[in-house]
Amino acid sequence: MGLFDWKHWLVLLLVVAVLFGGKRLKSLGSDLGETIKGFRRSMSSDDEAQPQVATSARVQSDTAQTPLTQSGQAPLGH
Repeated sequence: MGLFDWKHWLVLLLVVAVLFGGKRLKSLGSDLGETIKGFRRSMSSDDEAQPQVATSARVQSDTAQTPLTQSGQAPLGH
């Protein structure tokens, strides 16, 4: 019988339910769920946006490496 026995958790849950009430606990749970969904959504959108940024950076570096003629334009082969 340790410090975190199942009976202790049951008493703790009952005390929390009495202090906050069922309605408030329900709203806290739904708010937490929405927060997690928003976090996952933003992480997945960051993963999708990141390759586009890398592609544009690659295009910029390719154009920076292209030698220019005296007129300031890239040769016709590029």
